[in-house]
Amino acid sequence: MNFGANRKIIYSSLPVNDKIEQPPAKAAVAFIIADMNRIIGIILIAISAASFGTLAIFSRFAYNDGMDTFTVLFIRFGISALIMTAILIARRESFPRGKILAQLVGMGAVGYVGQSFMYLTAINYASAGLVALLLYLYPLFVTILSVIFLREKVTRIKMIALGLALFGAALTVDPNGGQLVGVAMAVAAALIYSVYIIVGTSVMKHVSAVQSSTVIFASAGIVYGMLTFTNGAHFPASSDGWFAMLGVILFSTIIPVVTFLAGLEKVGPTNAAMLSTLEPVVTVLLAAWLFNEKLGAIVMLGGGLILSAVVILTRSELTQGKPAEI
Repeated sequence: MNFGANRKIIYSSLPVNDKIEQPPAKAAVAFIIADMNRIIGIILIAISAASFGTLAIFSRFAYNDGMDTFTVLFIRFGISALIMTAILIARRESFPRGKILAQLVGMGAVGYVGQSFMYLTAINYASAGLVALLLYLYPLFVTILSVIFLREKVTRIKMIALGLALFGAALTVDPNGGQLVGVAMAVAAALIYSVYIIVGTSVMKHVSAVQSSTVIFASAGIVYGMLTFTNGAHFPASSDGWFAMLGVILFSTIIPVVTFLAGLEKVGPTNAAMLSTLEPVVTVLLAAWLFNEKLGAIVMLGGGLILSAVVILTRSELTQGKPAEI
């Protein structure tokens, strides 16, 4: 037997990493850089979620200064579209065309318009904290729609999360927290947003987040512009209203979009979704501080169950996405 040949085959079949190991110092530096990028990504997503949580607060101040929902959303999406267009040009990205453009226009003119109108109108009939908590039923609605239309499997973890969310929603719907119409609109906003996400799943494979946001904001702004001038514009009556709108545009739209896009590249979509559950918590705390809104222990428990269900779902998806360890 040719043992020398066998040894040669064995040595040549060894993985390259077993022959040449990376220097410890270089490996440590690479690990530190990767860890720092992850920390920066987490901070960016947390900033995004906290900024989105201010939307209901700034909108309430705008309403108190004589503005209506149509005018608020027209100014919000119109100016945001202009800023996103500038970002698109700065990034040297092309403007979507053809079928993709038509789908994005539909997502903005129908999906985003319906969701944002229901959400901001609900604030007039229910507390800002209650509306924000109910909106976070949308990850559960997305799960149900994914099973029906995308043929995803229902796991035990998903069933537990759905049960927690439904029970939490039942506890959260406190009659003292607002009128039934406000609760219904908040749930409708969550459902419309869920459909928006399902439809956008295929569209987002062909465009970047900046490209899609630009078209969606612009189409929503055009629709709300027509509705505003058809029903009569109600611009702010004082500087307080304009400052509130500045907050809506800057802190509730531009900053959260930019930081979310930047953080998304560093932590991935599942981690980003999990961190975004900070949003309703920020809204509840700000509403309690600025508007003296009181949410009872039962309502807070319900909201906690809804957020727990969202975290369970996202952690489940994250676990499934991990490569098997050897």
